[in-house]
Amino acid sequence: MRFNTPGKSCEISAPVSLKSVTNPLDSTIGIYNSLIMENLAEDFEKSIGLSLKTLRQNRTMTLDQLATASGVSRAMISKIERGEASPTAALLARLLGPLKETLSGFFANASEAPSPMRRLAEQPVWRDPETGYVRRAVSPAGFAIATDLVDVTLPTGARAAMPPVLADPAVEQYVWLLEGRLIMECDGARHELETGDCLHMTLNQGTVFENPASAPCRYAVILRKS
Repeated sequence: MRFNTPGKSCEISAPVSLKSVTNPLDSTIGIYNSLIMENLAEDFEKSIGLSLKTLRQNRTMTLDQLATASGVSRAMISKIERGEASPTAALLARLLGPLKETLSGFFANASEAPSPMRRLAEQPVWRDPETGYVRRAVSPAGFAIATDLVDVTLPTGARAAMPPVLADPAVEQYVWLLEGRLIMECDGARHELETGDCLHMTLNQGTVFENPASAPCRYAVILRKS
């Protein structure tokens, strides 16, 4: 299993089953791997919380103001900022909306220093704890180019509903389906995408991503920054 944090990458073996272990050293390695896995996940959750807090403060919004604007309780926002709660993609999008930020922009701002090359092992990866969908920030961060490129894998049967991103001008994006099937609801319409299809949409209305197939689907998001 691969875990990525900004600027870091680590290959972690699956935890070893103690029932099948005959060598004490194997048991120790399995326990050590589990501890590494927990620590990496905890560090990344804390980095998300810190980035959210920094963004909120840069927008000169208090916890109470963000809670009112997003409909998320002050207590939950505080837990996320302290790294004590794992936000889902939909919840994080609700918080970012009043802050005039997209998910892509949020994760890009939280990543490493600008470099023209972002290798696969350096691309920040985040897994939504609710739907299991995995997003990889592909494009190098820190440049004035007006687009972001994201690679997303949506598990079998998963459905991710995102709230509107209210911005002026409206945030626009393409969704290019690389593998599998994808049902999209956006701009007041429903679309069924097959491999190779590409769809344009704006984010000023809620969007729904649904995988109806018996295998994961993978798509690229090309997003125009506001």
